[in-house]
Amino acid sequence: MHPATRRAIFRRLQAANPTPTTELLYSSPFELLVAVMLSAHTTDRSVNAATRQLFPVANTPAAIAALGVEGVKPYIRPVGLYNTKSKNLVALARQLLELHGGEVPAERAALEALPGVGRKTASIILNMVFGETEIAVDTHIFRVANRSGLAPGRTPREVEEALRAAVPPEFRKDAHHWLILHGRYVCRARAPACPQCIIRDLCEYPHKTPAPAPRPSAARRARGRHTRRPRGAR
Repeated sequence: MHPATRRAIFRRLQAANPTPTTELLYSSPFELLVAVMLSAHTTDRSVNAATRQLFPVANTPAAIAALGVEGVKPYIRPVGLYNTKSKNLVALARQLLELHGGEVPAERAALEALPGVGRKTASIILNMVFGETEIAVDTHIFRVANRSGLAPGRTPREVEEALRAAVPPEFRKDAHHWLILHGRYVCRARAPACPQCIIRDLCEYPHKTPAPAPRPSAARRARGRHTRRPRGAR
């Protein structure tokens, strides 16, 4: 894809959504870390349903650690893999207390060393909490980057590196949010909404969903009924 086309794509995404952000609910760096960690293999809606119950009761590392694994489980039951995530969440809270004074660390290595935290979660925290121009690649971004031709790659890490090289600097801070929202609501895995896509003429996807055929107007349908030959007529 030509660099000018990439720039045009991000200009349009920016114009449509100048201040993009996550759909996860949070009010502190720790709450965001918890929400992003819980969001693996599940929807933001499920995570928000869980954290609406959890955070009023425990929204600090000390409070989560005090609840313990069995205490956390009932709150995050709406989330996929909640048994494993309960163990990781309590272990994460304890590690923050023991190694980081209860604060979310600002270094990738320290973040990725936390239980249940991988590269994608660390990238989101570095971007949203510490203002770094990291681009986390999830299934939505992986699909959009490959399907559109924006930054093809065989693995999430390849796509991340391609995006890092391809996204113009002024758009890198918000690129993650624009691409994930575009993949979630427009460039869907099944039946992408190509006719409504604001970058459809810039996208290189060869199998774009066609616009539905226009329905005949009411007047045309009425004319068709009136001119239809009655049964038995010759």
